[in-house]
Amino acid sequence: MPHLEIATPSLRPDVWASNAAPCPVLYRIQAQADADVLCRVLNLFALQQLIPQQVDVVRDQDTMSIEILSHEQSWHRAQIIGEKMRNLISVFEMELLPVQESKAPMLHVLR
Repeated sequence: MPHLEIATPSLRPDVWASNAAPCPVLYRIQAQADADVLCRVLNLFALQQLIPQQVDVVRDQDTMSIEILSHEQSWHRAQIIGEKMRNLISVFEMELLPVQESKAPMLHVLR
């Protein structure tokens, strides 16, 4: 039986913004409360080998409010991920905000 090792995920380089430093960002998403919407949103990070710092989800009847704090990507990559979120069929609103480092761990701003 082969020895299984857990490899530390390497950050995927941003070839369009290779000189840009990683920056913390906050995604605020309003979506229909579909069973797969959270998986689809988080999959956009997984495809880029990114793991969000924090994810908060609140369901209210037929809608979901999702807030995702991520700090591993450049602003350019964050914008691309945000546009892909906007294109998801269940998402009807997405807001991308830069977050200051000192405020990054705090995220309880759900409406």
